[in-house]
Amino acid sequence: MANAYLWFNALLYMGLGIWCSIDPDRAAQAVGFTGLTPSGQTEFLAVYGGMEFGIGLAFAYFSVSRQPRNGLVLGVAFYAPIVLWRAWAISLHGPLEPTTWVLAGMEWGLFLLGLVLLLQRGQER
Repeated sequence: MANAYLWFNALLYMGLGIWCSIDPDRAAQAVGFTGLTPSGQTEFLAVYGGMEFGIGLAFAYFSVSRQPRNGLVLGVAFYAPIVLWRAWAISLHGPLEPTTWVLAGMEWGLFLLGLVLLLQRGQER
């Protein structure tokens, strides 16, 4: 189950990175970014394109190298601050684009699943 979790994350983030790289305007608008300056476009491409692709590579690496526990630690450490900051941001800024709600739900689901899988691995020792 841990390897499936890692591969799902790998494909998800590499796919998002590719989408944000080849269609950055549509990807940015889907999550509420509008009217980006050239600096903003550069930042969006680097973070949402490059970094997300790199995150996907990290998840894939931990699966291929047979280090599922390390991959699960990465997932929990990665998602915990995302879900906390997103919850805080939602409480501050209110109504969201539908895509943002989908992403928030996926982040919570992947955080909780990663945490459960990690705790199960700890009990196996």
